[in-house]
Amino acid sequence: MAEIKDLPAVEWRISNALVDYDESHLFMEQRVASIREGSEPEQVWLLQHPPLYTAGTSASTDDLLDAERFPVFQAGRGGQYTYHGPGQRVAYVMLDLKNHGSDVRAYVHDLEEVMIRTIATFGITGERRQGRVGIWVEHNQGQEDKIGAIGVRVRKWVSFHGLALNVEPDLDHFSGIVPCGIAEHGVTSLKDLAVKASMQDVDLALRQTFEAVFQRQTIDVA
Repeated sequence: MAEIKDLPAVEWRISNALVDYDESHLFMEQRVASIREGSEPEQVWLLQHPPLYTAGTSASTDDLLDAERFPVFQAGRGGQYTYHGPGQRVAYVMLDLKNHGSDVRAYVHDLEEVMIRTIATFGITGERRQGRVGIWVEHNQGQEDKIGAIGVRVRKWVSFHGLALNVEPDLDHFSGIVPCGIAEHGVTSLKDLAVKASMQDVDLALRQTFEAVFQRQTIDVA
């Protein structure tokens, strides 16, 4: 394991109830400002949303196939359309990237690495693909499906938004959009891949891999 950086611990927060998107977005805006000012610590917030679609800054209206199915939010992050809902673990990662080389590309790579190592805990091989953001798995005789999405925003070197890992969501809910603008591939989940893992199991793996990849200690917060 890489040596832990000599920096304050990152808060690790888990919400068990579904969190409205507007509530989470307001919190991130406030916390990012506080991190930038040095008045509050960095935080990773694990949560689930009610069913909804978010549009990133590159989203095309052609990729919103059913605008009436679920609420649609303008996320302000990079990327295109993404689904969030129950059974999907969202991690909002609010870090001061000056502590991590001030390198956005490396930061995204590290988020990908967190997901790759997390699903490897459950025997699933996740891979990056050139030109496709997120984490992909190959199954069903060569079919490639997306199991984890990434969408980030950085303001004055402080990150927000983050990653979304499909644990056991209703995969039919993705059919109202073209996920991340990629129509030729589908989506999958740990459950779809016959992995029996609870959200708590996934949370533990995410925490361990976050600490290893980012070389940071974490501390529980209510």
